[in-house]
Amino acid sequence: MKNETALNEYLFDLKLRNCSPRTVRSAKNNMALFLCWLETEYNLTAIEDIKRVHIKGYLHYKQSLGLKPTYINSILKNVKAFFNYMVREEYLSTSPASQIKLQKEEKVLIQTFTAAETKRMLNIYDTSNFLNSRNRCMITMLFDTGIRNYGLCSIKCEDIRERTILIHGKGSKQRLVPISPLLRKAMLKYEIKRENYIRERWNYETDYYFLSQKGRRLTPETVERVVKDCGIAAHVDEKIRCSPHTCRHTFAQMCLKNGLDVYIVSRLLGHENISITKRYLQSIEDSAIIDMAITSSPLMKL
Repeated sequence: MKNETALNEYLFDLKLRNCSPRTVRSAKNNMALFLCWLETEYNLTAIEDIKRVHIKGYLHYKQSLGLKPTYINSILKNVKAFFNYMVREEYLSTSPASQIKLQKEEKVLIQTFTAAETKRMLNIYDTSNFLNSRNRCMITMLFDTGIRNYGLCSIKCEDIRERTILIHGKGSKQRLVPISPLLRKAMLKYEIKRENYIRERWNYETDYYFLSQKGRRLTPETVERVVKDCGIAAHVDEKIRCSPHTCRHTFAQMCLKNGLDVYIVSRLLGHENISITKRYLQSIEDSAIIDMAITSSPLMKL
């Protein structure tokens, strides 16, 4: 089976399984580069001819470029998923990637915004117009719910409840996150501006809660840009990456510092297990752990 034919079928299957556009895009880019390299280096154009040594050769090539283990592992995961699909569809009897292990990754402490930086970012955008009120509401929701970027863009008006928001997460999973009074205030101000903005614009996609200036569903790239600009305006430490995912990290650590149980935080974040959530707990500085322990002293509670 030709490489190009196999890849097109695999991508079609991902779309059929309702995988996120980012997942499909990542698989397409990584696999296209991999298959192109195989054809250039080994003149391999059929998936039946790809062996374990060829995959290892590609990973070694990527390693020689100075790429980090996390990035190389993401490529390998895409390769493994591709060949697993080929086996399931009986194009191959076994996967040439099955015995290749992931590279050992360094445990990196998760960086978050400080409390002062978070406050400054929340106050960057006012509510004077549609875009500003939308951006203020977005920033507030990112910090107050820990929602992922794609989940934010996927929120529809029908997902907004009185006390909760229905979040559409990874793998078509759903969960509820609470609406705090602070978030509710930001949402009400945005909804007023939103209603006035779209009133005379009949061709707008009004199903989605957050809209672009042209009335389309908001893209993750737009959210990335808004958060980045907000961080620059708030004079966030240059070492901190100003992104929606850093807002998510900040939400998790603040919840843990405020005494919320790790299991509850895990459910709010939509993690499959608490081992992922524990990374946030491990990244909290020792001084903060001591403060948390003192405030929760068993004898002081008696």
